[in-house]
Amino acid sequence: MRRVLAGPVLAVAAVLLCVTAPAAGAAPKARGSIGQAYVLGAKKGQRLVLRGPGGGVAATGRADRFGSKIFRGLEPGGGYRVGRSRPFRVLRAGDNPSRSFYRRKRLKAGLNYVTVRDGVELAMTVRLPPGKKLGDGPFPTFIEYSGYQVAAPHDLLGSVIESLNGGSAPADPLAPASSTAVGSLIGPLLDFAVVSVQMRGSGCSGGAFDLFDLPTTYDGYDAVETVAAQDWVKGGKVGMAGISFSGITQLFTAGTRPPHLSAIAPMSVTDDLYTATGYPGGIFNSGFAGSWIRERMDDARPAPRGGQPWARALVKAGDKHCRANQRLRLQTQDAVRVQRASPFRTPSLFARRAPGRWLRRVQVPVFLVGQFQDEQTGGHFAESLSYLNGKPSVWISLQNGVHADSLGPSTITRWAEFMKLYVAGEVPRIPPAVIALSGELYRFLADAAAAPVQQSRFAGFPSVAAAKAAFRSDPHLRLLMDNGSGPQGPGSIGATWELGYSSWPPKAARPARYWLGPNGALGPKPAKAGTAGYRSDAGARPAWTLPGDGAEDAWKAQPPYDWAPLAAGKGLGFITGPLTRDVVIGGPGSLDLYLKSSARDTDLQVTLSEVRPDGRETYVQNGWLRASHRKLNARRSTALDPFPTHLRSDAAPLPRGRYTLVRVPIFSAAHAFRAGSRIRVTLEAPGGDRPRWSFATLERRGRTRNTVALGGARASSLVLPVLAGTSANGTPLPAPTALRGQPSRAYVAASNGG
Repeated sequence: MRRVLAGPVLAVAAVLLCVTAPAAGAAPKARGSIGQAYVLGAKKGQRLVLRGPGGGVAATGRADRFGSKIFRGLEPGGGYRVGRSRPFRVLRAGDNPSRSFYRRKRLKAGLNYVTVRDGVELAMTVRLPPGKKLGDGPFPTFIEYSGYQVAAPHDLLGSVIESLNGGSAPADPLAPASSTAVGSLIGPLLDFAVVSVQMRGSGCSGGAFDLFDLPTTYDGYDAVETVAAQDWVKGGKVGMAGISFSGITQLFTAGTRPPHLSAIAPMSVTDDLYTATGYPGGIFNSGFAGSWIRERMDDARPAPRGGQPWARALVKAGDKHCRANQRLRLQTQDAVRVQRASPFRTPSLFARRAPGRWLRRVQVPVFLVGQFQDEQTGGHFAESLSYLNGKPSVWISLQNGVHADSLGPSTITRWAEFMKLYVAGEVPRIPPAVIALSGELYRFLADAAAAPVQQSRFAGFPSVAAAKAAFRSDPHLRLLMDNGSGPQGPGSIGATWELGYSSWPPKAARPARYWLGPNGALGPKPAKAGTAGYRSDAGARPAWTLPGDGAEDAWKAQPPYDWAPLAAGKGLGFITGPLTRDVVIGGPGSLDLYLKSSARDTDLQVTLSEVRPDGRETYVQNGWLRASHRKLNARRSTALDPFPTHLRSDAAPLPRGRYTLVRVPIFSAAHAFRAGSRIRVTLEAPGGDRPRWSFATLERRGRTRNTVALGGARASSLVLPVLAGTSANGTPLPAPTALRGQPSRAYVAASNGG
């Protein structure tokens, strides 16, 4: 498997440091991209003048040490040139190439380099079902498009088997990352051909990395049309599938509406790079979001000195395409700098990079899965799902749990059914070998037991039409409840019951208001006027609920959570009496506070939890808000779902010495509070409730005193999305540590009594 690494390493070493150096005397080459132009082959430090269509100076800059430069933010049109370059056109988003552009490109099994509309090469690896050759086609085909190590040409299955057998061999640098297992492992085992597409600016693909800019988005369009034009692709159409990075790219790509895209199946996605993950509530997520961006910057460094392992290996082995495709890497957008320099949701930066914005343009069938407590992308993704309401052929599965649980047994068979019906055009059937291997795969991917993967309910159906008609009877929305409480043990992957609805949020969700009262009471009616206060101190508890940043432990059946209680005087708690009946919620919520602060700005964290009859407390969901970001988008906000604008122009300090209404959004959740339990909400400084999120908060010194008004004319309240007429149907209360993604701790009352 490593034969490609063999060769005269000393001979290659001479070119490593000048891998992208221009030929002596060669004139720079310039070309247009979508809203951009790039230059290759200039001299290091050379001053470059970009002239626009009228001959005037459009931009200037200097070539980097590879002789390259990207000019961004250009108006589309023809007549651009750099120096003596040929005139070129800056492309417009949506001006797509003709079908003939894609038909000229032929893909072989294994690693390919494919030129997209702006002349950049993307690495694409074609993976076939085990034992098959292209001549055995046509094959039902889908694309997995990612910035992770996805197009590395070796086999992931071998690495998995070696790991399951306790192997200790060093990792194969030419194997794809396990995060791309949907395409590099599961798809071929289900008899799909898969094309693993490497995002520009990463791995052996050309171009510069710029997270979800327009060239990257339309690379997805070009990949779909290129793959669909291959004669070995069944039906001349392709689907898309994948989890996390490979899921998010599907929302962008499908939003460009490639004519030969058949369906998408995104898992564990986000909807907004600012509100959802980068700046929850307007507070910089210095934990996962910060570390994830730094990892992407490392991946984008030029090989062989940096970058992904497979690119380093192939450049050292003499792959000329991979080596040449590093030439624009020094033009990577520094996302760390951009992220830190963007404390507000600047539309020019974030609007086109928001996956949710593109999701509303999607017209093909969709199968989407997500977790409300996802330790990486969070629960805000559900805000975009209303864009899919009323669209035909859309199926959404939502559950409690962590990032990997989208692949769990409650959803994986239905995912396979969707892919077989809407991409392959076949009656769904899961190969027995996949079912037999599934338990080991869950242990490999998540270090957790799981409910058994089921054979498709349509395996014996006489026709695709009959199976598709039956599949269409599934509800638009499935709420999978109590993931982790199955008979395989606490924390095993799989839900034990479910609810079905026709839209998100469910129309059955009604705003139920619980009023904050004295002594930590949370009741059905406003109390007499009073106040409760706390000192806001982010250092009063650990930053995370798992050791380090939680990366190694969050998916386990029983993660070693350290979910610390509120520190004395450093937060407020409010709690109901024991519930007389089940209260089931589904959707977003809100903590509506009349707040007065000793500071002109303060960061707020809200935590919703269930206090059980046995004295244990189960985490349900969080919400955050920087108080100066309290201005709401009136068009999008509802009684259940306040939607801050996060615009610089709307930011305002808190008034001195006066109470003001601050509505803190609580991310979506679906949870059954059982009869006998109590509903609790707490308020404190950000941090301490998440495995991998931490916050660059204002509350580092613990000097801010926040006061909340209770009852009277300024009655603060908790608003929850209660599903009318719904109960847990007698399903037992899960064990304290069973629910995936939901830590447990012994209940300790807050200083104010709640």
